Amino acid sequence: MTATVIESPRVGFFTDTSVCIGCKACEVACKEWNHVPAETKGFTGESYDNSGALGANRWRHVAFVEQRKPLGVTEAAPDSLVQEAALQNLAEEAGIETSDDGALRWLMSSDVCKHCTRAACLDVCPTGALFRTEFDTVVVQEDVCNGCGYCVVACPFGVLDQRRGDGRVWKCTLCYDRLKDDLEPACAMACPTDSIQFGNLDELRARADERVRTLHERGVEDAQLYGRDPGDGVEGFGAFFLLLDDPEVYGLPPDPVATTHHLPEIWRTTAVAAAALGAGILAAFAAGRR
Repeated sequence: MTATVIESPRVGFFTDTSVCIGCKACEVACKEWNHVPAETKGFTGESYDNSGALGANRWRHVAFVEQRKPLGVTEAAPDSLVQEAALQNLAEEAGIETSDDGALRWLMSSDVCKHCTRAACLDVCPTGALFRTEFDTVVVQEDVCNGCGYCVVACPFGVLDQRRGDGRVWKCTLCYDRLKDDLEPACAMACPTDSIQFGNLDELRARADERVRTLHERGVEDAQLYGRDPGDGVEGFGAFFLLLDDPEVYGLPPDPVATTHHLPEIWRTTAVAAAALGAGILAAFAAGRR
């Protein structure tokens, strides 16, 4: 009797940073559901963000990016409290900066593992601890991980991290256990503004394209999608973003490439060089015997 394999459509996240309010509900929900250990980071003095960055003990991280730049109300984050307050003539009363002489604007974004289509971490894992699920997401099996750390250096985003005192790698699973029960990931379910949207990846891409068009029509020219293109260096993200500035502003690489992308070419070049060296040694040996 042949077993029937039922393939599930690829699912993922679309994070619309234009409506992120920095509440960090996603961080808390992720920790609670996945029993991620608490980690006291505290304020660094560089930002109002008190959780630092993604790591083995933080699978979701909401970045606070403060920019002092010319900013009028019309350039504020669309659908934001700044824009709404200005429309109601409440900005001055509330003490919200809306001037054009270097006002402060906040860019907030909930970062997470990108669940790359071409995942370098999968390529380098020697034990098979990292695997691709039936939902086309990338998950670590902690009981198989030997703590070698190869995946940590292979990830172009610096997402993977080894837990202190443990040595094994831990990261976002896109709530694999919830997906198997047809449940929404905890972070997306907790997000009060729908900044984190979960669903069929093709549908999310279409929704994201429409959202960018809407923002451009509103004059938000810097709005752009990051990781949406299947033709990029990692062949598209399973968790992609709408950003209101360049990726570097959010601490993201502008043109990420899978670190294993050039390995076949490197091995071919190495083989050719080794063959040439071997031929040279044989030729020298033959000439010396004459």
